[in-house]
Amino acid sequence: MLNKLRLLTPGPTPLPEEVRLVLARDMIHHRKQDFVRVMERIQPGLQYLFGTSQQVLPLSCSGTGAMHAAVTNLFAPGEKVLVIEGGKFGERWREIAQSQKLEVVSLVLENGQAVTAEAVREALAADPAVRGVLVQASETSTGVLHPVHELGAVTRDRDVLLVVDGISAVGISPCPMDAWGIDCLLTGSQKGLMLPPGLALLALSARAWDKVRAVGPANFYFNLLAERDKSLVHQTLFTSPVNLLQGLAVSLDLFREATLEGVYRKQWALTAMARTGAASLGLDLLARTHFTWGLTSIRLPAGIDGSLVLKAAAERCGVIMAGGQGEMKKSVIRLGHMGHVDWSDVLAGLHALKTGLAAAGGYSAAKSYMEEAVHAYEEALDGGYPEMRA
Repeated sequence: MLNKLRLLTPGPTPLPEEVRLVLARDMIHHRKQDFVRVMERIQPGLQYLFGTSQQVLPLSCSGTGAMHAAVTNLFAPGEKVLVIEGGKFGERWREIAQSQKLEVVSLVLENGQAVTAEAVREALAADPAVRGVLVQASETSTGVLHPVHELGAVTRDRDVLLVVDGISAVGISPCPMDAWGIDCLLTGSQKGLMLPPGLALLALSARAWDKVRAVGPANFYFNLLAERDKSLVHQTLFTSPVNLLQGLAVSLDLFREATLEGVYRKQWALTAMARTGAASLGLDLLARTHFTWGLTSIRLPAGIDGSLVLKAAAERCGVIMAGGQGEMKKSVIRLGHMGHVDWSDVLAGLHALKTGLAAAGGYSAAKSYMEEAVHAYEEALDGGYPEMRA
């Protein structure tokens, strides 16, 4: 009998049935009233999700496109930015900034390490020319959760914009834009939002919009001022992925129904479950303290090839997980538990991990890992998630 396929990667993530059904509807025209009604419907839900009173702009691109849009609209060539470089996506901030002729100062962190507010404060004090801090809320390559709420307390009283990649954080762990002093928050459709790839979302603070006007349009396509004007009349600047926006409307309804409080409680409990289960299997966790809620990065024992673990997990258990990135490609397994995933999926992921380990090297795991994982899940669900306030 074939196994049920379970997609437990850091994105794309599984789609709820309600979303899949709306994606199958007949196409509508992006300049007609049916589309206007979709746009009217999604804006309040996006502001609820982002925790902002500002417009949230849908962009027809991946999350990396939104990162590019943020850099090119907020900073002029020659300006200096501080990049928190704690993994592959921190490196991406640096690469985008350098490609746009910005001067980059990097805070380079070890894998599994989160930045501290004090380190950022010291870097800004040492170099008053810095005009932006570019950081991941969740560094997907390592499973680290950076303390964005603390960074906002550092930047909000300075002439420094806090630009946050929330691609694997928005809809997964708290990241309230206005309350935390975030000047730019962006995300992608294929993670916590429970949609296919191809849509990005971006919001700017009032002072960030002032900076955009001062810098002036640098792109024909990613012109955020023009995009905002269109958004205010429930339109988009160019042709949009119409079906993804229809799916987004349904996804946002699901967030309202569950409430952000409920979503965060579930995500926190799934994280506790995955981390406890992996530790019970005798495995080390890459991020020890500041860890992402939507995925768990797990170190493999010496001599175990991660590609063999992933292959066996997929073929024998129907579970698709991801390896590490860069130098960690074969030494780390990333177990995703974001979006439309529940406790049974995470248990299946832990079983697949155990199976893959055995296939890759005869690894002998603890028999109680499932019981311990379920206990951690129930305890975290009852106890609630950390407040994460500065």
